[in-house]
Amino acid sequence: MTLLAYIIFAVASGLLVGALARLALPGPDPLSLPQTILLGVTGNLVAGAIVALLWDHRGPGILIAVACSSAILYFVRRSRGGGLRDPGQTPR
Repeated sequence: MTLLAYIIFAVASGLLVGALARLALPGPDPLSLPQTILLGVTGNLVAGAIVALLWDHRGPGILIAVACSSAILYFVRRSRGGGLRDPGQTPR
């Protein structure tokens, strides 16, 4: 796979996982499209490390990626002063 194809695949999977993570947590999220992609890519990286450690590169990857992205989104909300249902204050 070429580098350009890999980057396009990483962005597309990051968008999918980030969007599913935003849907998993109730309440509005003031995230832009690049922030959603970054959320999904970060969740994919964390989930990839977890799957590699626990299941030796075989396991429920997409489910863990959405769960990791949801956890990251929850911590972003907490850092903004929000909670599970309230996204908190948007940064200025």
